[in-house]
Amino acid sequence: MTTQKVVEGVFGINKPLGMSSAQVIRDAQQQLNPSKMFAPWIKQEKEKRAVESHAQQKRRRQVKREIQVKMGHGGTLDPLATGVLILGVGSGTKCLQSFLQCTKTYETIVLFGASTDTYDRSGRVLMRRPYEHITKEAVLKAVDEFRGTIKQVPPLYSALKMEGKPLYEYAREGKPIPREIPTREVEVKELELLEYYEPGTHKFRWPREQADAAETRLAQQVWKLEGEDIDSAAATQESEASSEEEIRESEALAAHEATKRRFEESVDELVRDCPSRKKRRFEKSSGRSQVPMMSGALNGHPETAEKASESKKDKKDRKNTPNNQNSDPSRGHNLVPEVDESLPPPWEGKGPAAARIRLTVTSGFYVRSFCHDLGIKLGSVALMSELCRSRQGDFKLNTPSVLEYSDLMKGEEVWAPKIEAMLRQWEEKHSPSPKMAPGKTEHVETDQKPEPAKVVAPIKPETATGASERTIQDDEKSWNGIED
Repeated sequence: MTTQKVVEGVFGINKPLGMSSAQVIRDAQQQLNPSKMFAPWIKQEKEKRAVESHAQQKRRRQVKREIQVKMGHGGTLDPLATGVLILGVGSGTKCLQSFLQCTKTYETIVLFGASTDTYDRSGRVLMRRPYEHITKEAVLKAVDEFRGTIKQVPPLYSALKMEGKPLYEYAREGKPIPREIPTREVEVKELELLEYYEPGTHKFRWPREQADAAETRLAQQVWKLEGEDIDSAAATQESEASSEEEIRESEALAAHEATKRRFEESVDELVRDCPSRKKRRFEKSSGRSQVPMMSGALNGHPETAEKASESKKDKKDRKNTPNNQNSDPSRGHNLVPEVDESLPPPWEGKGPAAARIRLTVTSGFYVRSFCHDLGIKLGSVALMSELCRSRQGDFKLNTPSVLEYSDLMKGEEVWAPKIEAMLRQWEEKHSPSPKMAPGKTEHVETDQKPEPAKVVAPIKPETATGASERTIQDDEKSWNGIED
């Protein structure tokens, strides 16, 4: 590699299972920061900062961090998901917003017979339903109803707040949800059943952990508001048998966990990057806590919160270490437990069927909601067992535009030529045209066809009468879900 110019742009990487998107960026920066390839970018950034104002330099000194290669991603993937994660480097981060609007292709495994609080196998079981009647023919017929423009209800965890309050807090307090969760209009451009797994022929499993009574009540209330045809009598025997004393004990335990978490700080929020300092100061002064959520869980599992926490002293030492060299190397990794095939399956007999389905969808589509809704359509319930994003815009797996994560770990001599070629291709394709007017740049090309000017807004119920303007604004922000 002979080039010494500043390299910037966009490339894709194949995110592994069990890793947060934020951790992928941290791992990439750890490789890029000391590399020869990005030394010109680091040098250029140092020169820029040298001529900054005194106030800007003072703010940077307070952070106490060395210069790192600027990076971001164009749409997060949960730890459970694998596949294309688009990364922007340097000025390429300014183009990432366009990837949130392009179409994406996913391959998912739908496992029938059980539903969880997260709609996937990383959550806790809310209910089980009969599945023996499900056949390949029935699945083929059911998926036909999901093609084209449909309305989706985001997963329970995505509707983070209602009137400024997390949904699971309503469950713990035994209060009804103030209003219906709004739907959003999305489009399924392509849908194909790739493989149907007969009962007893696959390795996919339901989770073994059961949801508590408060979570089960919340789910039943939400599903009832959504009009889904789920018989509450079909909930798991554990929730049906809960006595009033057990419910009180569950709520008391949840309250204790919430209190304990107020004195803990999460190392990695897994789904979101670290909140701003201003937000953290507000939470500290108001007594609020930011509960870590694993793969979008309805509420933080105690063991996850404890593993993710660290003392204030440890965090201060880590913050003052250049480039976080002494930080825990395992944070952000191994966030999804592997299926232990040595254990007996959580069912009797052959168990449920499963299906591998490929979907090409527009922005805002929730694959796990599709899996949940497909189970309901078949007169049962279902969860998402696996998820792979095989394409986002022009970036596809198993092509030169997407780097394998394992190559990143093999050293600069392996990843540098590949990333350099990707960034050069990006620059050639998206650099401003000579014929364009000064100050104008080309839009990032996507695979989407021009849409009519008319845009249908998601259906959103009215905010409760008398709500303050601040509450209304917080409500609006809370409906922004995350990408699958």
